[in-house]
Amino acid sequence: MITLNVDLGARSYPVLIGTGLLAQAEHYPPAVSRGRCLIVTNDVVAPLYLARVQQALGADRHEALVLADGEAHKTLDTANHIYDRLLQARFGRDCALVALGGGVIGDLTGFAAATYQRGVDFIQIPTTLLAQVDSSVGGKTGVNHPLGKNMIGAFHQPRAVIADTDCLKTLPAREFAAGLAEVIKYGLLGDAPFFDWLEQNMDALLQHGDKFLAEAIRRSCANKARIVALDERESGPRALLNLGHSFGHAIETTLGYGVWLHGEAVAAGICMAADLSRRLGWLTPTEQNRIVRLMERAGLPTRLPPHVSAQQLLEAMALDKKVTAGHLRLVLLKGIGGAVVTKDFSAAQLNATLAHYCREGKA
Repeated sequence: MITLNVDLGARSYPVLIGTGLLAQAEHYPPAVSRGRCLIVTNDVVAPLYLARVQQALGADRHEALVLADGEAHKTLDTANHIYDRLLQARFGRDCALVALGGGVIGDLTGFAAATYQRGVDFIQIPTTLLAQVDSSVGGKTGVNHPLGKNMIGAFHQPRAVIADTDCLKTLPAREFAAGLAEVIKYGLLGDAPFFDWLEQNMDALLQHGDKFLAEAIRRSCANKARIVALDERESGPRALLNLGHSFGHAIETTLGYGVWLHGEAVAAGICMAADLSRRLGWLTPTEQNRIVRLMERAGLPTRLPPHVSAQQLLEAMALDKKVTAGHLRLVLLKGIGGAVVTKDFSAAQLNATLAHYCREGKA
């Protein structure tokens, strides 16, 4: 087992990475032993892993809530189902929520924990690669609004993250590839040697090689933990973690939540950020091609569906959380491993990238 630490003073917590962790009670933090626990999961994950978590927590100390699967259910209405269960069963402020699932379950459960009785403990048990390397770490919680992704939320750190790599063995290939988009992101935003490593070992990752998976998760989580420790609430360098996300969230909003997986939209978004970076002279054509090729090798989309228009994306991007004083800021690349948050691009340059990617869906 690998143990990392997210260093946030009194709110620091461990990230545990290894095999067979779900059923091992000793890995669960004290937060889940003080009061009752509500395990929140979905109808895909529950048949696979719920029994193991129940065994670890003890049959008399927990209840389980099984929600419908999918990004389309990451809403305030679904969060209300969690509140209903907590209130009906009279869960007190000493309770803990356990998020067992991918990014949607983690975000929903964390948001409910942040807001139930003004904040209760929760732990993350991510079961997808995307959640293990990204969304479970850092304390971002929230739900979607029809007009924008993750527009309603709160910062609320978990008490622990338990990433059992055995869960990835049952992950569909499309879900696994979606997680690789976030892994690749960490190589681009500040760890060029990791990007090189991914180019050399992508085939082994796609074959689910244990040591390669553990290294990819460790490296990704270490990069995120370092940035979160510097900037918990995204007032500075943490915004770099949004590489590809302004474009990606606009794609998700335009297509409809759940049509593309989050990681698929981020992959295309990173390719669009690379294209704009090249137009600014910050990224060479060779570097741009390396990024696109690695996404393609991972089985990720690098083009948009033909019916998506540049105007639709631009309207969705106008609601991005990085819009300040009416100006959109984007995370772009000054070379591989050199991400920056910037508004130093013209409307014409941004429109050229949007038009290029929206022209018959070809990049």
